Amino acid sequence: MKIEQIYTGCLAQGAYYIESKGEVAIIDPLREVQPYINKTSESGGKIKYIFETHFHADFVSGHITLSEKTGAPIIYGPNANPNFEAIIAEDGQEFKLGELTIVVLHTPGHTMESTTYLLKDKNGKDHALFTGDTLFLGDVGRPDLAQKAANMTQEELAGTLFDSLRNKIMPLADDIIVYPAHGAGSACGKNMMKETVDTLGNQKKMNYALRADMTRDEFIEEVTDGLLPPPAYFPMNVKMNKEGYKNIEEIMAKGKSALSPEAFEAAANETGAVMLDIRHQSEFAEAHIPGSIFIGLDGGFAPWVGDLIKDVQQPILLIGDEDRIEEAITRLSRVGFDNTLGYLEGGFESWKKTGKETDSVKTVPATEFKEVAKNVPVFDVRKPGEFQAEHVANARHTSLSEINEHLAEYPENETFYVHCAGGYRSMIAASILKSRGIHNLVDVQGGFKAIKEAGIETTDYVCPSTLK
Repeated sequence: MKIEQIYTGCLAQGAYYIESKGEVAIIDPLREVQPYINKTSESGGKIKYIFETHFHADFVSGHITLSEKTGAPIIYGPNANPNFEAIIAEDGQEFKLGELTIVVLHTPGHTMESTTYLLKDKNGKDHALFTGDTLFLGDVGRPDLAQKAANMTQEELAGTLFDSLRNKIMPLADDIIVYPAHGAGSACGKNMMKETVDTLGNQKKMNYALRADMTRDEFIEEVTDGLLPPPAYFPMNVKMNKEGYKNIEEIMAKGKSALSPEAFEAAANETGAVMLDIRHQSEFAEAHIPGSIFIGLDGGFAPWVGDLIKDVQQPILLIGDEDRIEEAITRLSRVGFDNTLGYLEGGFESWKKTGKETDSVKTVPATEFKEVAKNVPVFDVRKPGEFQAEHVANARHTSLSEINEHLAEYPENETFYVHCAGGYRSMIAASILKSRGIHNLVDVQGGFKAIKEAGIETTDYVCPSTLK
């Protein structure tokens, strides 16, 4: 028996490769499926099943392409109604994989088709549980995403999730290994642990949602409390996972079109494409194409694209090192952004060589910011929980994910300072503000971490009613 968690940090997503006696099952594959095929070929095996825990909202799964390439059937749990051929399994149905058995456990609540898969070893002993978005480490799946599809309130979905956990998962043995679909950083939950594998027994001790003495009403209240609005691209990803999508090879071929600076500029003007700069934030700050948006590859690239650009049909033009363009197109396609038109040939250096106009972002170290911190407007673009825990004494909170709703709050003429936790998100914010014509800003290098180290006055309390 072989179980491999294939974890993708940018999405905080875990896909799974299970093999026994040459037969392979893949659970919740990413959109680029060739690595699964290669792994199977190297072991001399064959993919027998493709299991999906539910219709994912935060990424486009590779189930359809993988099925087309391998002939393996796609398997969903009860209540799933995809627009393509699939096995809709019954609760308790078993699938043989070599010497192993995979049992379908219907666990609705996150969505109504949500299903976990219980793996039994060759002796019939419960060994592992692939929990999808039903059970995370330290948390459970948010119950607000499927309200429209299920014609239920988030409270009703949360109650359904409570029943699923108590009736299907918590009675299982403590030594079962839990393999969730996501870890810390995913927008599918709110309190996930940084670990990506655990035992069910430890989760019964550590996970607030699995408290033995918790009532149904308490569960509903705690699970629904503090949910941030889901990213705007989530519904479109569900639609693509349910109805189908283009082959990633098509997306890659179009996106890898090399454009000269002149052709790049013309394409941006003619199509209204977002000029997406994927370099490091320090490079963007030093010089960039006016009007371009920074979302660097070395960070939460795809989720931030989805959260801020929102429309997956939006045309995109890429600016960055040519050897990372394929990576960028791949990561965009994982969240359904398939309309990459091409990239700037030769990177930003080719733009500079033409003598075309460039822009920059003024930045200062935290030690320099310390000298003026008490007397200037300060804007913190971190998440509400980060801001509430501790922030610069006179800072205002303008969360990056909702920055377009905060534009009127920024001074029109007075210089103001912006920061996040480490510098990545504040540079995204700076690029968006500058693209909206707001240029009187200064980015604090190193973010709140550097601010703390510089000894700048902070406070650890803010009235919740003032949070934005």
